[in-house]
Amino acid sequence: MPYVRPRSPLMTHPLSIGPHAVVPPVVLAPMAGITNAPFRTLCREFSGGKGLFVSEMITTRALVERNEKTMQLIRFDASEQPRSIQLYGVDPATVGKAVRMIAEEDLADHIDLNFGCPVPKVTRKGGGSALPFKRNLLRAILREAVSGAGDLPVTMKMRKGIDDDHITYLDAGRIAVEEGVTAIALHGRTAAQHYGGTADWDAIARLKEHVPEIPVLGNGDIWSAQDALRMVRETGCDGVVVGRGCLGRPWLFADLVAAFEGRTADLARPTLREVADVMVRHARLLGEWAGDESKGVVDFRKHVAWYLKGFAVGSEMRKRLAITSSLEELRAGLDELDLGQPWPAGADGPRGRTSGNNRVVLPDGWLKDPYDCAGVSEDAELDTSGG
Repeated sequence: MPYVRPRSPLMTHPLSIGPHAVVPPVVLAPMAGITNAPFRTLCREFSGGKGLFVSEMITTRALVERNEKTMQLIRFDASEQPRSIQLYGVDPATVGKAVRMIAEEDLADHIDLNFGCPVPKVTRKGGGSALPFKRNLLRAILREAVSGAGDLPVTMKMRKGIDDDHITYLDAGRIAVEEGVTAIALHGRTAAQHYGGTADWDAIARLKEHVPEIPVLGNGDIWSAQDALRMVRETGCDGVVVGRGCLGRPWLFADLVAAFEGRTADLARPTLREVADVMVRHARLLGEWAGDESKGVVDFRKHVAWYLKGFAVGSEMRKRLAITSSLEELRAGLDELDLGQPWPAGADGPRGRTSGNNRVVLPDGWLKDPYDCAGVSEDAELDTSGG
């Protein structure tokens, strides 16, 4: 029989992540190289401090070894409450050490575990979206994390499975409940899909029915505030996780807050002048965070195309803005544009990566037995953070 999505009204109770009430139920998805402290600051400011904003992926091995880059990535602004860290790990013992370090040294208030990353350098080690296929390994990692976290809530983010022949999300959800995970976020795609095609919201609805004991958050194809409301209504999920939709558009969180509060007319439609001001501020914050203006501007380059999506800006100027190396140069280039342009039609649509139908790179023999964890060891841990 075809699956029929439950249709439910918007929730009337707050989303709870352990002791933390997330109102409205909106979470910034961890994105490698994107959701660092400066970007989280912008998103949080536009939201008025409402919602939950998660760090980019932190590797447990690198954290335990106190890698310099990793220690910078876990620096939070004093205004960030709660402080939320996403961890990646393959070895239960190393994950346990990292979680205990966070709890004992008061490094964060919430820990999210990454079982959704589809990139080859992660899956070839058995991590990210490859890991839930190994049910016993998943259980061991969750058990170590929850026991080591003490009073800190532990959540997890995952995908439907490796591919259409290896779907894991329902089994993984049940294991998570049994091991004391506080909430689950599901990206409605397999690892093989990467970011292509259409997210399967039916899977989010199925998971919500399968694990009614804990909150389920939906992720995938939320490009506008209306998409977020529609996902909640159609799937019955307890909240939404927003990733690519906010690239070059941190004010999407203002839209999300307004929509969940019933103010759907109060949507942000910035002019190019307002967008340019945010761009310069974003680059400045990156420079202050890195301790070097030039490094900040260089890091900002990848954001230029996302911010300018839909605006009438010539290809040569786009290229020029994407190779700037100082705030003065960036500001001067932006000032040459027609800054009076209104928010363009269609700019609320898809942005970021859209590739799909990829072969998932896995360790040799990974798919032979969903329960055998042989060959997975501390050596499988990545030694750098940030994806």
